[in-house]
Amino acid sequence: MQIMLAPMEGLLDHTLRDVLTRVGGVDVCVSEFIRVTNTVLPRRAFERVAPELRNQSCTAAGVPVKVQLLGSDPICLADNAAALAELAPYGIDLNFGCPAKTVNQHRGGAVLLDEPELVGQIVAAVRRAVPAHIPVSAKMRLGYNDDSRAEDCALAIEAAGASELVVHARTKAHGYRPPAYWDRIADLRQHVRLPIVANGEIWTVADALRCQEVTGCDRLMIGRGMVTDPGLALAIAHQRRTGDVLSPGQGVAWTVMLALMQVFWVGVSARVATRHRAGRLKQWLNYMRRVYPQAQQAFDDLRLVHDADKIDAWLMAQQAEAAPAILLGS
Repeated sequence: MQIMLAPMEGLLDHTLRDVLTRVGGVDVCVSEFIRVTNTVLPRRAFERVAPELRNQSCTAAGVPVKVQLLGSDPICLADNAAALAELAPYGIDLNFGCPAKTVNQHRGGAVLLDEPELVGQIVAAVRRAVPAHIPVSAKMRLGYNDDSRAEDCALAIEAAGASELVVHARTKAHGYRPPAYWDRIADLRQHVRLPIVANGEIWTVADALRCQEVTGCDRLMIGRGMVTDPGLALAIAHQRRTGDVLSPGQGVAWTVMLALMQVFWVGVSARVATRHRAGRLKQWLNYMRRVYPQAQQAFDDLRLVHDADKIDAWLMAQQAEAAPAILLGS
């Protein structure tokens, strides 16, 4: 089973990709989307979202990163893909899944799923513009308001030459509300031959196994589940190797998580304005407290803390107390 780390605008960015791939178990990442409108973006625009481009398109742990583009103009997307290709990305992904209202109002993301012909034109234009050795993939939801055109979109993406298709098993109208309709991914697999990656509502090892069973996919993309339980990919690999199912949070000990939080904080401090740094750490703790009781205590300790220096001191005190046996470089 291949595990891909999902892009999550405003949460799962370069800094968190760096940390989560240090844990292990992740095979491929996809960056957050880079919005393409009416001009060819400069190199710095691509590298701002995917600084891994300066490291052979890999995270510090060596996990490859695809760079995702979003837009609706086939020609402009093709021109930007060609510019991006000069930076040697591991792959170029196209976003047909973003449910954000602002993005959809500007004809980006999931709204395009009502126009399978345009979806196909975008993929084909990008595929023609990019050297053959660079994979071009796509990510889609099941549809915009309903899933009646899901098969049409998948067929258009395949016919246009995509090498892989990630399917988030919900429509835009579903948002992120459970459940994910994994059975519809199984339906799509009956219509297309290109590899499909299943995405949506994978929070635990049991979810991953059930998703694989229902969809028939041996490739899974996980987003919020990995942010919540950074050891989830390792736990999935452990189950496949031994047959034992680890409980949530067992994949990585809290002492190791403290060291990872320090790596995360260093990255945030280097790239985020001072006034926003505390919010980024608390955002991650808010997810992790679903799995780690210690994260709940940490969240409570820092709930009203906004001063970066105080968080520095808190992290140092926590690590001194825990004295983790595993040292992770920053």
